[in-house]
Amino acid sequence: MRVAIIGGGDVAETKHLPNYRSYEGVEVVAVLNRRGEKACSFAERNQIAHAYTDLEEMLSTEKPDIVSVCTPNKHHYHHVMEALKANCHVLCEKPPSIAASEAKEMNDLAKEKGLVLAYNFQHRFSEETAILRNKVQEGMLGDIYYTKLSALRRSGVPGWGNFISKDLQGGGPLIDIGIHMLDSAFFIMGFPEVKKVTANMFQKIGPYKSEGSFGTWNPDQYEVEDSLFGSIELKNGGLIHIDTSFALHMKQAKKLNIEFAGDQAGASLYPLEIYTDENGELVTLFEKGPADTDDRERLSIHSFIHKCLGSQEEWIANGAEGYEIQKLVESLYRSAEIGESIYL
Repeated sequence: MRVAIIGGGDVAETKHLPNYRSYEGVEVVAVLNRRGEKACSFAERNQIAHAYTDLEEMLSTEKPDIVSVCTPNKHHYHHVMEALKANCHVLCEKPPSIAASEAKEMNDLAKEKGLVLAYNFQHRFSEETAILRNKVQEGMLGDIYYTKLSALRRSGVPGWGNFISKDLQGGGPLIDIGIHMLDSAFFIMGFPEVKKVTANMFQKIGPYKSEGSFGTWNPDQYEVEDSLFGSIELKNGGLIHIDTSFALHMKQAKKLNIEFAGDQAGASLYPLEIYTDENGELVTLFEKGPADTDDRERLSIHSFIHKCLGSQEEWIANGAEGYEIQKLVESLYRSAEIGESIYL
């Protein structure tokens, strides 16, 4: 399997590249970046044979089997579509795009061509997610009627990349970190159908500060939300609350978790615990400490390769599921912008 990487940033170098190389029979043959010096530096530093600045040239010359898209969100659609048109399987970083209509087109083209399109929602591949999804399928929690998603940072505006640019990223903490918890929750619950979403978002801190625990930024260029809080009503009567922030005056430095409440038991994803109540006393049904090693990135990319090679891999975030998650993100933003609920 010949792999080409689009984008020469940290995610490409520290996540995608080593995990492709750890799969026997896979070779990374090219890297593309719009800045020639960055592409050449990436290739030389990582012993990759070819560097390109022109996407069409790279696809036609190298004829890769797989393309990894590691570019700013705005460019995902173009890069994915061109790779699919060149008959390549595609692994794209999250989010799928910045518009649900684009995510749908990407999924439709992949299906038409019989190609694998997947998104790197690596939290699906945590040991906690695997265990909890199985417990939910076994009915241990019963009917899940309330879920709370948290992707919160007290002082975590990214001070690098393009994370404060709405044009390039499509939004702030919801589309950057909240989307991971959205995908994991829906994956664990088997993608229940959504009735409507309602959200509020705020920009109270980023434009008035210039530094935090994640680095420094230019307040004049801060265009995204600091925080977004939303609710998702399901057609089965269930309710999901989502809280996301880059900057928020709260006690904890950060919180990344999903909590489930079912009619038989409740659960927390990080750390993984399943619990119930007996005669007013908390009873722990299952618990697991943090994993000794975190193999999420490796498992995500290796599962994608398995699928490309013809396995019946069910855990990858495929094009259809990526489209559903993108619709949720877009609807939450739209609700917050217009001050009304969005029905799906």
